[in-house]
Amino acid sequence: MKYKVILFDLDGTLTDPQLGICQCINYALEHFDVQPKPLNQLTKYIGPPLLDSFAEMLGEDKAAAAVEKYRERFSVTGLYENEIYPNVAETLALLHSKGYILCTASSKPQIFVEKILKHFDIYKYFTVVGGASLDGKICEKEDVIQQVLAKVDADCKDVVMVGDTRFDLIGADKMNLDAIGVTYGFGAREELSGYPHIALIDDITHIVNLL
Repeated sequence: MKYKVILFDLDGTLTDPQLGICQCINYALEHFDVQPKPLNQLTKYIGPPLLDSFAEMLGEDKAAAAVEKYRERFSVTGLYENEIYPNVAETLALLHSKGYILCTASSKPQIFVEKILKHFDIYKYFTVVGGASLDGKICEKEDVIQQVLAKVDADCKDVVMVGDTRFDLIGADKMNLDAIGVTYGFGAREELSGYPHIALIDDITHIVNLL
């Protein structure tokens, strides 16, 4: 067993949250009298910290209020406008049965990560559920990874990060971890190719052969 611990991003890696996230972004934008945008123009904001995304769209002075408005809808409706990707549940079950320690390392607030994992009945496979903090103190990918690693007994060489965007690969590299990029989420293969990784996979099931 080359690795002992596998860290998974959530959005774009385990589930497809595009509808919920984009609808909630538009909900927040409308509050500030900004015309709603087509959903395909908002997918680039899936992955980075939400505060940074709203700062780009509305300016730093409105970003925090926009995040609160976003969460107003997300916590009730947007959370469940989501789909689990094919073969994810089966792959997690297999990895768990083989003795791997599975954790999440998501930029989404941890409380929402837990609810989504439970909604799709995959919470049971994870030893540590890592996510951002609601207050924004923990939001960068490397910060989330660091808090997860503090809860598992493993050397960096025994840990691999799995995610769909450059933020996952960059965060892993900053923490001296190997990373596997998945190409079915929100980061194109061309983009992921430019960042540190040991492999890029088109199907979550391919991870089994890499480990």
